[in-house]
Amino acid sequence: MKVEVVRAWPRRFESVRLELGEGATLAEAVAAAGFQDDAQITGYAVFGVKAAADTRLRDGDRVELLRALQIDPKDARRRRAADRPIKK
Repeated sequence: MKVEVVRAWPRRFESVRLELGEGATLAEAVAAAGFQDDAQITGYAVFGVKAAADTRLRDGDRVELLRALQIDPKDARRRRAADRPIKK
């Protein structure tokens, strides 16, 4: 089966397409992609849905490696709003 493993940073990403045996797990896909030692990984998702390392993959799945947020989304929105001119 074919799967894609993706990890991303601000303004860039890395994607690896793999061919794995039927019944392969998410952890096996991450190891085959060579990303298992990335200390920034805090979780996993398959097509944007949180998943565990023992999740069985299906043909065509996209595995996403998740990182910790750099800033709280609410704080980011407040900062953007503060930078906008006030309309009168």
